[in-house]
Amino acid sequence: MNMRRLPRHALLYIGVSVLAAVSAKANDVDPEIIDMVSTVESDSLRYRTLTMADYEAVAKELDIPVAAIRAVVEIEAGPKAEGFNPDNTPLINFDLTMFRQNARRHKIDLNKYKATHAVVFAAPNVRKYGSRQAAQYARLDAAMTIDTVCALESVFWGMFQIGGFNWKLCGCGSIKEFVHQMSYSERAQLELFAAFIKARRLDVYLRKRDWAGFSLRYNGPSYKKRGYDTRMAAAYARYSK
Repeated sequence: MNMRRLPRHALLYIGVSVLAAVSAKANDVDPEIIDMVSTVESDSLRYRTLTMADYEAVAKELDIPVAAIRAVVEIEAGPKAEGFNPDNTPLINFDLTMFRQNARRHKIDLNKYKATHAVVFAAPNVRKYGSRQAAQYARLDAAMTIDTVCALESVFWGMFQIGGFNWKLCGCGSIKEFVHQMSYSERAQLELFAAFIKARRLDVYLRKRDWAGFSLRYNGPSYKKRGYDTRMAAAYARYSK
């Protein structure tokens, strides 16, 4: 499947049906895309929210206490730990800087698209689209008509805001599989996060309850200013009771 050459009339959106809203001219779209759309549309509504069983299963995979994974989820994903919008689309953040970098890597000249794809290069227009997430999806949709793979890899996805460019570190075989999982359920997002943690050997720090070591490597040097480590330690103590 050549994801880079999807027709413009496909007008793809990434969300509950991943590569959805395919136009009536579906016969012009790769059959594998159509299959993925129908599969995810039926599956993603089935199981969305995290349960204690999810935390227990992932904690076992990482060989860490359940309280540790719950603490990490609370701090990294927020107290509500939501991975989806009300319309069942996964939370996203389209990163223009990352899109520019990916375009250069793939030898794509973005200058010729600035006039025709202005929404990609402008800040999210909340007034026009009604919400920040809708505005981000509008940017992503337009970026995908330039290059599908570059666009998907330039988005930070789900409750943990994992960059699409990290799909290999998340144990996926392609960006398509990564997006499919991100759009499936919050449990699937948690599994991708766990795979990412293991691939970067960050589970070692969680096992030692080294919150500063984990936060530094996951959030970068600014973690101290935001108190990621101390907040994680407090959350762990609370969940350990």
